Amino acid sequence: MIVRLKSARLGAVVCALVFAGCGGGVQTYSSKSKGVDLKKYKTYAWVKPGDEQHESRADDKQYAALILQLANDELQKKGLVLDTEKPDAVFLFDTRVEDRVAYSQSPTVSVGVGFGGPGFYGGFSAPVAGGQIQSYTYQEGLLFIEMFDTNTKQLLWRGWAKGQVSDAISVENDIRKAVKHIFIRYPVKHN
Repeated sequence: MIVRLKSARLGAVVCALVFAGCGGGVQTYSSKSKGVDLKKYKTYAWVKPGDEQHESRADDKQYAALILQLANDELQKKGLVLDTEKPDAVFLFDTRVEDRVAYSQSPTVSVGVGFGGPGFYGGFSAPVAGGQIQSYTYQEGLLFIEMFDTNTKQLLWRGWAKGQVSDAISVENDIRKAVKHIFIRYPVKHN
């Protein structure tokens, strides 16, 4: 099978796919189809997606080899063997960047007077500043990895990572963290 990445602006996306670190910036998720025993899948391959319209984009392949290498390493740790002739399952990955809007509120500063005595307390306060709601836009980078049964074409498992785009951190390190943490959620233990 020919390995090719679905073009969702991969070069530009992955260049921008910079996560702020797995501790707080990268969030990973996964879902498994009900009733599926992933332990029975021993061999895999990567498939060419059906989206041919972006075939000519040269920048789409900039980090595809790195993502494939990292994913292959993680899959082999889980006991799967790469088999391009008759795999039990096939994997596909995709990346994208989406615009997001976030809101924050500045703290409210209050002034007031209080008084008290035995058995009673009283006072008053009034807000004098703050409390403004501000919006800001940012970009969120996403990396998806999906696993399908080669015979039934059924989606077996999906893992994904998302994080805020930032130019301050190494793209390659962020891709490494994202792939590793996606496969931590793959529900088969290491061999």
